[in-house]
Amino acid sequence: MNLDGGLLTTHEVDVTVFDLDANALYEAVLTRDRRFDGQMFVAVSSTRIYCRPICTVRPPQFKNCTFYKTAAAAEAQGYRPCLRCRPELAPGSSAPVDAVPRLAALAIRRIEDGALSRLSLDELAAEFDVTARHLRRAIRQEAGLSPVELAQTQRLLLAKQLLTDTKMSVTEAAFAAGFESLRRFNTAFKDRYRLTPTSLRRSVGSNKNDSKDVYRFNLAVRPPFDLAPFLAFWRVRSTAGVEQVIDGWYRRVVVVGQYQGWIAVGPGRKDHTVQALVSTDLGPVLSQVLSRLKAMLDVRARPDAIAEHLSQDPLLASHIRQWPGLRVPGAFDGFECGIRTILGQQVSVRAATTIAGRLASQFGRPCATPYDSLTTAFPTPEALAAASIIELKALGLTTRRAETIKGFANAVASGHIRLEPGADPDRVRSAMLALPGIGSWTAEYLLMRAVGWPDAFPATDLGLIKASGLTPVELRIRAESWRPWRSYAAALLWQSLSDSSDPTSGRLNLSADSTYVSR
Repeated sequence: MNLDGGLLTTHEVDVTVFDLDANALYEAVLTRDRRFDGQMFVAVSSTRIYCRPICTVRPPQFKNCTFYKTAAAAEAQGYRPCLRCRPELAPGSSAPVDAVPRLAALAIRRIEDGALSRLSLDELAAEFDVTARHLRRAIRQEAGLSPVELAQTQRLLLAKQLLTDTKMSVTEAAFAAGFESLRRFNTAFKDRYRLTPTSLRRSVGSNKNDSKDVYRFNLAVRPPFDLAPFLAFWRVRSTAGVEQVIDGWYRRVVVVGQYQGWIAVGPGRKDHTVQALVSTDLGPVLSQVLSRLKAMLDVRARPDAIAEHLSQDPLLASHIRQWPGLRVPGAFDGFECGIRTILGQQVSVRAATTIAGRLASQFGRPCATPYDSLTTAFPTPEALAAASIIELKALGLTTRRAETIKGFANAVASGHIRLEPGADPDRVRSAMLALPGIGSWTAEYLLMRAVGWPDAFPATDLGLIKASGLTPVELRIRAESWRPWRSYAAALLWQSLSDSSDPTSGRLNLSADSTYVSR
């Protein structure tokens, strides 16, 4: 039997899944190996149900197992998601950039994040400068499914999560998941899962942790994972009025389209999870909020694959042993991250944070939250594009920096620059470099944090040069062997500059904000 729709039969080998055959994948199921969580799903012919490899049910017999790379591929073959391990909670896949056709990989990432609930296939294809026909063909060649089939699976899995984890009504869950019709949602849910949304809710019961003002979620992450470096990173960069880190939690004001509210991220209630709180005001855009939260936490990272590759270089091997599973902090809002990066080009992190607070106070809009220190939404691209140079200079900016901010805001507001996970990195890079006042360091840093590109590398950064002990030319050459995980190599090198006398501080020293080298 041949590979079909991302399928691995018990007689086949798929070299894109850890180079292992079905026997090894079955061993992962028997041992509930978390490294495989989200990388493959096991479907059981005797029950017609598919599970995550970490499912706690009694392991199925090998002869009844079929392995799929995606949940969508399993559902396309008529399998239903397990109600115990809940495939919708699995961390997203993050294959090395050279292991799959890049166009398909980027587009699938965007679809998994709900892009087709907001865009047409033509609009999504235009983001990559290809036709919808070409994009459809590339995705089918890679995933064995159409873009619409992939999107439908993601909507159904999100709706299942909302019905299980929140007190949302069936109608609210359907629309929040991206369905435009309640009738179509009910039909798709019944056809795919062989039960109705209301019967699912009765079977799992009402979520006792939910309240009238907040939705509570547990986001799964692959171990090893440590939330402390994220909190330390966000703490020193928290924009006054917009975000805060306190008592082991990160909180911030959120605006998505016409909806505004707040989110909070803290320690998970279960192993290998992070707890996320989302205000109910953001219910209609939960799909986007959850996708952005996962990007912030870099939940798609594959620590095992990254460590295996980078540890081949002695320069990085000791860092990997010291900080296993180190992630790259993402950004909830790419535009906000871009403004912070521009502000920090030639000043300290503290100075950039101070000016960011002034920008928010002057050009942001008020937002009511339960927290006294969270009062303001960060300025929109349109607001900063409309600001005058005089107004921006009054906040402590130089003329050149003010002009750069206005140019960047105009580019984002017009859609010329899209800073979001899954965006085409080459297109983002060229658009950024075309703007006055933005060089290669800024572009690569934003590819790391706002776009989530695992192979970005700000080679001109003084911190990286210092940490590596190499000349700029030597660093560029050495970094070629770190592909396709150069972003994580950069994070490790920056982390090595932290205070080694206090290894428990959890300080992630992504301090390149203050080591920008103008080009």
